[in-house]
Amino acid sequence: MEETSRAYDVIVIGAGPVGENVADRTRAAGLSTVIVERELLGGECSFWACEPSKALLRPVVARADARGVPGLNRAVDGPLDVAAVLAHRDEMAAHWTDDDQVDWLDSVSVDLIRGHGRLTGPRQVSVHTRDGGIVHLTARHAVALCTGSGTAWPGIPGLDTVRPWTNREATSADRVPDRLAVVGGGVVAVELATAWQALGSQVTLLVRGDGLLARMEPFAGELVADELRAAGVDIRLKTSVTSVTREDGPDGEVRITLADGAEVSADEILVATGRAPRTIDIGLETIGLTPGDWLAVDDTCRVTAIADGWLYAVGDANHRALLTHQGKYQARIAGAAIGARAKDEPVDDTRYGAHVATADHTAVPQVVFSTPEVASVGLTTHEARRTGRRVDVVDYDLARLAGAHQYAHGYRGRARMLVDPDRGTVVGVTFAGPGVAELVHSATIAVTGEVPIERLWHAVPAFPTLGEVWLRLLETYRDATRPARP
Repeated sequence: MEETSRAYDVIVIGAGPVGENVADRTRAAGLSTVIVERELLGGECSFWACEPSKALLRPVVARADARGVPGLNRAVDGPLDVAAVLAHRDEMAAHWTDDDQVDWLDSVSVDLIRGHGRLTGPRQVSVHTRDGGIVHLTARHAVALCTGSGTAWPGIPGLDTVRPWTNREATSADRVPDRLAVVGGGVVAVELATAWQALGSQVTLLVRGDGLLARMEPFAGELVADELRAAGVDIRLKTSVTSVTREDGPDGEVRITLADGAEVSADEILVATGRAPRTIDIGLETIGLTPGDWLAVDDTCRVTAIADGWLYAVGDANHRALLTHQGKYQARIAGAAIGARAKDEPVDDTRYGAHVATADHTAVPQVVFSTPEVASVGLTTHEARRTGRRVDVVDYDLARLAGAHQYAHGYRGRARMLVDPDRGTVVGVTFAGPGVAELVHSATIAVTGEVPIERLWHAVPAFPTLGEVWLRLLETYRDATRPARP
């Protein structure tokens, strides 16, 4: 077994979008950087999450939209071309090869070691490489843990014996199961139930709570549930799975027993009940931390439990916002902060691209690519009430917009804006309806920029678009808060 040693300014463990962005920023700051990856460069997002799932969903959403367009609806009445959809999915996942990412790393002069990296002490990482060797790495300035998250397994008896699907199997499967049971009611469960039902599965959605998308405004989950049911999905709320078995060998049917004694049969079972950090086998115990834990960080993603500040946890591992775009944002902040600190310069020095020295998490945008789409940013009504935040709630029926009538016949949707009445700023927005994904960035700018309501009146939306909802929300708020005439 060959053993070698190397030293770098920065070691990055994990080459998903987050790790790649940290490495890009530290290298741009002039620091020698190595990235360690045991699977494919590009990580979960590129190969088993964002890219392949949205490739599966795009024809589903496009067909749903087209069915509401007079003159086009009859042309899309037939089933989806499953082979073409799966081929497009394969293309969007680069056929599960990472050549492009390797070329990109070379172009920015970041070294790559393929293998499993583990901390062995402060600023020390050992990599067991694919060829059986060991590379001992020393970081002069920082180690960044960008290891992401994986499926959080619920404690269901028999689950480990039935070969369950996770998001990985559900986004890379090469055949359509006749029957698919989905355990969960969050974003992953909803999106993949939407996709596989449209591709020909009979989907049963098993949800412990009393609605879908529980972390969003209730009306969003209700609209999505209506569309899923209309598509043929069997949604069972307030239910839990007590046991599972697979009958007649590895390819037999899955028998699912529910808490009320009912049984559900399926060809495959997808577990989508949450995420867990991939920190179980990366050597945290060697530096006094607990393997398998989420890692608490400051606003530059530096791990707070490490006194001298050499360790960073960026992206899902810090549990701030389990979203690719937010992880990449954190990576830009963390990479810039590492670069500045290595030179004893302020972390908000714009030469390193930080612009601000905090990875703000008060205005996190999210899109659910279901039918209808859901887009949100900032607070929800429930979160505002839970934290004692006083807000004015402003609702508007999207179907009343001229742009909605142009978009589709029978358009259904809703918008909600939360306003801080003391500051006169927008602190949360949720849209649910066809085509609303493209509205989320305008809402993000309003919330992040703390734009005063009186200024938003001068952001004039084009007619006839869905964006005109901003004018209608402002008018509704004005009318609700206007003093009554004596």
